[in-house]
Amino acid sequence: MADWLNALLDLDARGVPAVLVTVASVDGSAPREAGAKMIVTGDATLHTIGGGELEFQAIAIARRLLGGRGGPSLRRFPLGPSLGQCCGGSVTLLFEPRRPEHFTVALFGAGHVGRAVAAVFGTLNCQLRWFDPRPDAFPDIVPPNASVEVTATPEREVDALPDGAWLLIMTHSHQLDLSLTARALRKDRFSYVGLIGSDTKRARFEKRLRELDIPEARIKALACPIGIEGISGKQPGEIAIAAAADILRRREAGLARLPVRDALEDSAEIATEGL
Repeated sequence: MADWLNALLDLDARGVPAVLVTVASVDGSAPREAGAKMIVTGDATLHTIGGGELEFQAIAIARRLLGGRGGPSLRRFPLGPSLGQCCGGSVTLLFEPRRPEHFTVALFGAGHVGRAVAAVFGTLNCQLRWFDPRPDAFPDIVPPNASVEVTATPEREVDALPDGAWLLIMTHSHQLDLSLTARALRKDRFSYVGLIGSDTKRARFEKRLRELDIPEARIKALACPIGIEGISGKQPGEIAIAAAADILRRREAGLARLPVRDALEDSAEIATEGL
């Protein structure tokens, strides 16, 4: 497999946005032949399309595309005085933005249900961060998109999670569940906070959360019991599927509300951007 493809697949797997820049065609003399490729991320470049001002401008355009929503585009570069290159020919570059639609799921707990949840989310296009204070609780083999994090203070890990993360709390301790839930709900910055348990557990937790001065609106936003309506099974696999279905449903509903006008404006601006 080509080195550039391995690099691109690695970036995709880690959810890093990038632009693949390809020399689509060459007319006359040029630094590189058609098919040469370069990968541009927000803070790095991999491989080369020949260096010089051509590559400098290509990197600048690629990073502009990273901040928008435009699709692939072709751009022609005369290799003359304007670029400070004396090749005398021209190069057409293909810019292909790649924006992995990864989302972060933070799973607290590696018990039977936690393992089932990890197995289901391991098949989805997400980054799974899996926390538990017990190193022997995790299975020997974890999904490729999961990072296992053994920590004696999982509450602190809540603060380090990115905005918009989706949290699932199902530890071996009700007190730890309460501490994590309160920490997650205190600030309104996560897409979802889900707590495993029954209606009875929810009622008890609501009382405790009010005693901890968690805002009422945030308490109401807590998903407990977890899982999409209509799936009442109690087996770990059933709970995992129901939880994943609920998160996917909520996420798609949120994506559907993104303003179309902004996307069209970004596309138009990128398409008309000149050198």
